[in-house]
Amino acid sequence: MSRIERYVFRTVTMAFLAGLIALTGLMWVTLALRQLDVMTSKGQSLLVFFTITGLTLPSLVAIIAPVALFVGVLYCLNKLNGDSELVVMSASGVSPGRLLRPFAALFGLVFVLEAALYLEVMPWSFDAIETLTALIRADFIANYARPGAFSELQSGFVFHFRERGADGSLRGVFMQDRRDPAHIVTYISEVGKTLERDGETYLVLSKGSYQRPERSGDSAIVTFDDYAIDLSQFMQRGEGVKRPRERSTLQLVAPAANDSSTTRLAGRLRAELLDRLASPFYAFAAGLIGFAALGEARTTRQGRGLATAIAVLIFTALRMSGIASISLVVSRPEVAALVWALPIGASAISLDAIFGGPLSRAAGAMRRFAVAATGKP
Repeated sequence: MSRIERYVFRTVTMAFLAGLIALTGLMWVTLALRQLDVMTSKGQSLLVFFTITGLTLPSLVAIIAPVALFVGVLYCLNKLNGDSELVVMSASGVSPGRLLRPFAALFGLVFVLEAALYLEVMPWSFDAIETLTALIRADFIANYARPGAFSELQSGFVFHFRERGADGSLRGVFMQDRRDPAHIVTYISEVGKTLERDGETYLVLSKGSYQRPERSGDSAIVTFDDYAIDLSQFMQRGEGVKRPRERSTLQLVAPAANDSSTTRLAGRLRAELLDRLASPFYAFAAGLIGFAALGEARTTRQGRGLATAIAVLIFTALRMSGIASISLVVSRPEVAALVWALPIGASAISLDAIFGGPLSRAAGAMRRFAVAATGKP
């Protein structure tokens, strides 16, 4: 890069990072406030709180990065034009292609960041959140449930014990799982003890029974001397099936042959894979739309507010259309082409506007024809 290109790259990069940090921080604080119950109601430490909220940062950065890039490009170009630097560059022979080079370098870096987040980091973080949440809830049963209180750990899952013994055991244990109304299971035992093995938390019930409904309408009651319940399993995802966003990209591309959920979740798996593959291209679309709107040098007498407003509307409509297309592809596989066409098409049209391509020349010819036909500029 030449000296002027390094200056432009530094300016737009600083604007991008400032916007990314500010927007991510604002969103993180909002989400963190919703997780305060992790410490207050479930008795967890500050470290656990920051671990859970910190794991949401990759998804926040992935969503906000194109927006921050778009805002950074608009800010940088407005600053350069306001200081008359764009006018000087244009007068000295700096072509649109040369001016675009430092911006394109940043677009490429953001694209790589987005690809890494969508393809690798985000699936890992979502899976880690689910695993840690399950452990927290299991830990809550073992250590933080209050004697004599009926605690609803999830909607439809109730835990109760009468008192805690001197050896740490739980006396008078009652558990009821009503999450599936068709399969309500109730556990009652005199004594319960927690046990950790191979990273899993178990509750071993002694001298008790469990009750489950039968198809005939009656209930089956089974008594036992000792019965071990995997608390982590109780609090994990429904039926132990990973949601699409928690699966690695490789698992989406080539699902396991013995995975019975593949057919049932085919639409959601397809949508998740397309979202991960297409979303990084919005880095190019966001940057090029901003550059196409404000990359041309103008004097201070020429307003840039209308161009900025149009760019904002176009980018907003593009991103909303992208989200809608991902939702549609769940039930309509033929929409998959639209998922790719939106960011790539927007980038191509923006490049055409920047370099005066066929579409721009056609639009200019139509505008001149309208002026000649109506006699009004």
